[in-house]
Amino acid sequence: MHTQALSVTLLSLAFSTGLFAQQSEQYDYWAPQRAMVQRGQQAVFMCNGLFTSHRTLEQVFDQELAFLRNPIGTAEGGDYSVNHELRAVEVGAPGSVPVMRAVFREGIGCIILPPDQTLADIDELPELTLAMPAGNAAQIPWPDGDQVEPQPLPDTIDADALQAASDWAFNRPTPEQDTLSLVVVYKGQIIHERYAPGIDMGTRTRTWSTAKSIASALIGMAVDDGLLDLDAPLNLDWQPQVRAAEADPRREITLRHVLNMSSGLETIDNGGMEYATGSGLSYWAGASSVNGALGRALIREPGTYWDYENYDTILGVYALKRALGGETTYAEFPRKALLDKIGMRNTLVSTDRFGDFVLSSQVYTNARDLARFGLLYLNKGMWHGERLISEDWVEFSRTPAPATVGRGGQYGGQWWLVPEGRDDIPADAYSTAGNRGQYTVVVPSHDLVIVRRGLDYGRQGFSQWDLTREVLKAVAQ
Repeated sequence: MHTQALSVTLLSLAFSTGLFAQQSEQYDYWAPQRAMVQRGQQAVFMCNGLFTSHRTLEQVFDQELAFLRNPIGTAEGGDYSVNHELRAVEVGAPGSVPVMRAVFREGIGCIILPPDQTLADIDELPELTLAMPAGNAAQIPWPDGDQVEPQPLPDTIDADALQAASDWAFNRPTPEQDTLSLVVVYKGQIIHERYAPGIDMGTRTRTWSTAKSIASALIGMAVDDGLLDLDAPLNLDWQPQVRAAEADPRREITLRHVLNMSSGLETIDNGGMEYATGSGLSYWAGASSVNGALGRALIREPGTYWDYENYDTILGVYALKRALGGETTYAEFPRKALLDKIGMRNTLVSTDRFGDFVLSSQVYTNARDLARFGLLYLNKGMWHGERLISEDWVEFSRTPAPATVGRGGQYGGQWWLVPEGRDDIPADAYSTAGNRGQYTVVVPSHDLVIVRRGLDYGRQGFSQWDLTREVLKAVAQ
């Protein structure tokens, strides 16, 4: 009895002095997986930098890899290899963290392989060999091509203010904001175009989440054609499958919900796991983008909470794939329905190794192609008299998601909107936005499109709305 009483006394003392409260979870159980993902990131960045953007190894290490905290090796060498014949990159040495590989595929860009595949598996990976549109872009007038005749600035444009806005974009107060290109289109014409050293009109770089707006355009075309319904349940093959599928609460999720980033599904990327699991495994480690998206649990009522997640976009793209039917139709759809029609010849829409478009992030393009995309929206979905996207879809894209109203109102249908309360730029402006500073801003009230491409790193923080404010100082009303 004495021993038992002593134990109870010590236990009470421990609670009263807070000894047990000192325990906390500090160990990163995901550290090995994060290391694998980082190697995969480096492989993708290097592969696309070399074989999609056609940059030098020095440029890749100086800018593409600045996003990584501790890249492996230097431009002079290290535990990586570049195979120029196969257009492939391998990163890391065999060990507890696997070697990660990325391979360029025609018409798609670089695809990341899983740890259990090698360069011997290249021929099994998807590619797109669809012929390019006829003609030489250099001899086709803008905006369908790249022939731009020198013209004086319109009387409504202040040349000094426009140059000042350009300098504002390029001469950043922090080296972490690295502007690559700036294109300003006014009343359909390019009135300003500027590139950083080592970058030119044809340089393709990753759009990151600007790809989401392109995904929305493609999905909108299917909605316009009656292949998809914005407010009907997605009717996907949710995982894991339940015994009574009709009882799965995820059956209530609609296309509108996922495009508004309001699906109600479990948070992954915004829960600090983007570079350990979730969509990061498909971006950087060779997992299926679709399977990961289908496996999230419902934790909130759809439409009631805004949560920016890559997987929501991927669900919308997967719904598009099912609606189109047929692998070839799906693979060619972005080119045939959109890119080729508006002259986006320099744009590659990438897939995972299963052939599913990773349109939440993985598109490679240049500033002029994004300017064309912005013009399509500025013209309310019309291109040379042909309607490609309905006005209703353009309006949906720039209408605040219900879950954001009164809480910022900053997001529409895969496009970003001017935040509530900001009055130094027109309220009708809307923008694509991607990591590392990828922006295409559309300002209907001023007949203006602004494209800024960057390779920002660290804290980043470049504001497309501040840039819009600066450019608008040059536009008389």
